[in-house]
Amino acid sequence: MTRLSGKTALVTGASRGIGRSTALALAKAGAQVLVHYGSSATDADEVVRQIRAGGGRADAVGADLAVADAPHKLAVQVRKIIGDRLDILVANAGVTASVTIEDATVEEFDRLFAVNVRAPFFLVQQLLPILGTGSSIVLLSSLAAHASVGTLSAYAATKGAVDTLVKHFATALGERGIRVNAVAPGVVATDMSSFAKTDAGRDFTLSLQALKRIAQPDDIGDVIAFLASDAARWITGDTIRVDGGSKL
Repeated sequence: MTRLSGKTALVTGASRGIGRSTALALAKAGAQVLVHYGSSATDADEVVRQIRAGGGRADAVGADLAVADAPHKLAVQVRKIIGDRLDILVANAGVTASVTIEDATVEEFDRLFAVNVRAPFFLVQQLLPILGTGSSIVLLSSLAAHASVGTLSAYAATKGAVDTLVKHFATALGERGIRVNAVAPGVVATDMSSFAKTDAGRDFTLSLQALKRIAQPDDIGDVIAFLASDAARWITGDTIRVDGGSKL
């Protein structure tokens, strides 16, 4: 993989799961990483400690992305730390809800779209002044945007919106030399997919996949790091499925 020495990166939702693995992968490749957290400051500090222990550069930044002005406040924090150049933005932070159509509430629906769609949109907007030629934006989509999986209709709608944003962002920002892509994981062994830790959940997950194991966060983080690097310099406007061959 092309080295990322001298590059700066922001990873949202980086205190655990896919975000944590992404932050570590980017740092290992040489990037200075801003580790964003929503509520888990202690976990974010541990990621920062791990990166620094390996000789890397990292800082924690906090913001509750469910709040309307959080992207604006987060952008201010980012600029205070790294200045006027951001090379990599990974909008990983997200929330999910498994609920039937009958039982869904307006509050749950609005929170899903606030965190999963509104926050990435306005974070890109607020950071555009420091994103330039060669920068890479990676958003998080999902298998649920491309296939019916359980009672995830509202969550899936947010990820369908992400796929749409990728195409529009890539078109609008291509003239500036900024690439925009998404990754679409399947079931990954994170807190968001705790059902996969049960025997029934594991069996169901494996029945969906060509590759017969449960994905780990590193499986996704490494692909995100690739998309952020110059090795992916001719990829933009795409959503890359990273799902072990799910629902082929």
